Amino acid sequence: MTKTKAWISAARLRTLPLSVSGIIVGSACAYPFFSANTLFTSIFLFAILTTLLLQILSNFANDYGDGVKGTDNENRIGPQRAVQSGILSAQQMKKGVIVTSILSLIVALILIYLSFGKDNFFTSLFFFVLGIACVVAAIKYTVGKGAYGYRGLGDLFVFIFFGLVSVLGSFYLYGQIFDFWVILPAVAIGNLSIAVLNINNMRDLDADKVVGKNTLAVKLGREGAKKYHYFIILFALTALVVYGIHAGFSAINYLFVIAYIPLIKHLIFVKQNTIPKELDTQMKIVALSTFLLSVLFSLALVF
Repeated sequence: MTKTKAWISAARLRTLPLSVSGIIVGSACAYPFFSANTLFTSIFLFAILTTLLLQILSNFANDYGDGVKGTDNENRIGPQRAVQSGILSAQQMKKGVIVTSILSLIVALILIYLSFGKDNFFTSLFFFVLGIACVVAAIKYTVGKGAYGYRGLGDLFVFIFFGLVSVLGSFYLYGQIFDFWVILPAVAIGNLSIAVLNINNMRDLDADKVVGKNTLAVKLGREGAKKYHYFIILFALTALVVYGIHAGFSAINYLFVIAYIPLIKHLIFVKQNTIPKELDTQMKIVALSTFLLSVLFSLALVF
């Protein structure tokens, strides 16, 4: 593998559709109220770009953190990582983390300026601090002695940043108002994002336990992690239906439940699974199903 391919692999492109799902849903929830905003499209595009950069940053940091800690070793079930393989050195990956962090903050600043202009100083400051928090959270998942991913807090941070911040934050960008009901789709996207992480952690449960990476799956045990998995996905699917009822969806608007089919099949697969390695295929299924669900749900809101 060349270094260029190693960087592309480290970016983990298959995680990117999932990362933008929250922005798509939050923007769609805002569309009926703020579609007249002349900057709506620009805000949307920069919000997508910011999220993509943060996801890539998280992936680079994860590769670096697990690589230097020795978590990514010969016992790992998933695909080999860039630092683990030796194609990229830890120092090179660290530089990649720094560069991506800077790019994320620059794009976030442009997004903040587009949304709030020069007059809303304190709101802009709050969102800038929030942007810094997103960068720090992306890095600290596996990097450093206090890496929260090693203490079973990864699920909580994914829920906060890829669910609540992504959906509610993007909704607020368009009109500077908060809608209590938007919490439901935020929770849904947050839970489905957690589900992808939980599948990864169930797959790596035995290897993580050996190296002291105490993910929530390790703490719950295999059967406990499965029950937790059923709950977060089913709760997410229910939350979107409830929001649809609140929004006054007609029967045609509920076409987004088509995306429930692969997710229900996924839950059946997880229930029957006894070989952790086979769970590797399920991350892509949940991620792409979530992306499809976010698009179909958003179309129902827009049209």
